Amino acid sequence: MNQSNEKPKARFDVAFFLFALIAILVFQQVLETYGRTDVVAYSEFYDMLREGKIAEVEVGERAVRATLKKPMPDGRKQVVAARVDPNFAQELEAAKVKYSGAVESGWISTLLSWIVPITIFFLIWSYFSRRLGQGVGSIMSVGQSKAKIFVEKGIKIGFRDVAGVDEAEEELQEVVAFLKDPATYGRLGAHVPKGILLVGPPGTGKTLLARAVAGEAGVPFFSINGSEFVEMFVGVGAARVRDLFAQARATAPCIIFIDELDALGRARGISGLSGGHDEKEQTLNQLLSELDGFDPTVGVVLLAATNRPEVLDPALLRAGRFDRQISVDRPDKNGRVAILAVHLPKIRLAEDVDAAQIAAMTPGFTGADLANLVNEAAMLATRRGAVSVSAADFVAAIERVLAGPEKRKRVLNPQERRIVAYHEMGHAIVAMALPHVDPIKKVSIIPRGLGALGYTMQMPTEDRYLMTRAELLDRMAVLLGGRAAESLVFGEATTGAADDLQRATEMARAMVARYGMEKEIGQASFVVDRPRYLDLRELASRQSDISEQTTARIDQAISRLVEEAFERATAILTAYASIHRDSAERLLEKETFSEADLDQISAALKTAAPSPGLGVERPGDAGA
Repeated sequence: MNQSNEKPKARFDVAFFLFALIAILVFQQVLETYGRTDVVAYSEFYDMLREGKIAEVEVGERAVRATLKKPMPDGRKQVVAARVDPNFAQELEAAKVKYSGAVESGWISTLLSWIVPITIFFLIWSYFSRRLGQGVGSIMSVGQSKAKIFVEKGIKIGFRDVAGVDEAEEELQEVVAFLKDPATYGRLGAHVPKGILLVGPPGTGKTLLARAVAGEAGVPFFSINGSEFVEMFVGVGAARVRDLFAQARATAPCIIFIDELDALGRARGISGLSGGHDEKEQTLNQLLSELDGFDPTVGVVLLAATNRPEVLDPALLRAGRFDRQISVDRPDKNGRVAILAVHLPKIRLAEDVDAAQIAAMTPGFTGADLANLVNEAAMLATRRGAVSVSAADFVAAIERVLAGPEKRKRVLNPQERRIVAYHEMGHAIVAMALPHVDPIKKVSIIPRGLGALGYTMQMPTEDRYLMTRAELLDRMAVLLGGRAAESLVFGEATTGAADDLQRATEMARAMVARYGMEKEIGQASFVVDRPRYLDLRELASRQSDISEQTTARIDQAISRLVEEAFERATAILTAYASIHRDSAERLLEKETFSEADLDQISAALKTAAPSPGLGVERPGDAGA
């Protein structure tokens, strides 16, 4: 059961008070208007009395109020005049006019006119506040922590529910052991780290790991997002930090988990543009103070997660605060198989589904991506009325995740369809002809996503962490195969290769400026990375370290690499022009080539003899 120390808050407090104030002012105005009578001169009042126009008079201590026998031309039935004659009563008796005394409104009636409506509105507000679980003291609770508290019975997640992050799990086992048995674990004088920072891309399971630690240890779990500390009121964030750690100390042993720590722990004084006393910096200073102040032996462990460690304040990352940083990276193939083993049992699978095969087709997928993939495959199978989820559904789901949904209603004219078909087959032919590229699994000219008029799907056979110069050159040639096909067949290029050109240029720039793979530039790195703490002055100094001559040479080397890749792709397509033409025409008819169709094209390429000097087989480049 999820127990939270934060009750539902009534969001209408400020609006309700404004409404009540306006209502009271309107109420006062109505009373004043209702009880107001026009004041006339006493001489005019005396004339009315003599002429017999007055029917009744109320005499006060300072004024007299007269009710007329007939309304005046402007509709008034009552008039008021200041009392000036003490013997006025005798004249009223002589005129045989009925008169009476009146008690004028004093400070008590004015005070009551304010107290009564305020009391009514306060009672209404108190009633609805209690109904919403907020209570009368909600205004004073703005500095209280918004952390959700999950008690032992409320966390049913353990390490059995976490897969693909074995190294991170092993490091967190120490935290669990200490929280379960601090006496035994600390017998040699060791203590659990004060703070543990989980670093990794989005979707890799950092939050899940933190909850699994709490579930395994069986201790209360305080969960809060970094942005929840910061409010528009100065000092609120620091107060919430103090309240959070005070609650944690009272319920120790426990775990505090701060998600998206970069929202709270961003480096102070970035570029000298921000002051030292703003709300975020006060909140961060309070967090640093709390980390220095609490004793790790009491069993309070601080876990935090971020996917942007480069923007965190260096004081937050020093030893004694966040003592340990655990990398939660994208899973490898074995890790993806383990993650799929967690999610696949939740759906009804067909017999042809192989977790290892799905893992091989999803390099770079995180745990969240794989969970979404399983759900998408189940939805696709449901949509077509199947009784189980097949391997074909997973392939379609992968295509949907990578390239977007099919846009069959997007109608292309015949010339555009021909260009797209030759473009995509250009990628495929060049990829089949070169040795250091991933195999082609599918080619389609069905539009997908926002702007893809067709796509060529490549699936790696294994996870790769290093690449050679030859492999990068082959990949650049594949990227430019579509543009080369357009130029060869139609005599000019189109805008369809914009993304291919961008990716090829980025790859060439990395080879020249980052990896030092061009002899003319030398074994040096000229990459201007973003400064660690976003210091604009540091960025300017880094840019000035590269001379104009070196920058020009780098640009020339990048242009030469891209042009050479384009020429290689053009030469390959020229050598296999007949196969390229026939396969593109068949693609126009079928719209999609499966792996079996592509195997036939690959076999035809192997039997065809390319012209010499095309660079299709480059044994010398393997050692470059």
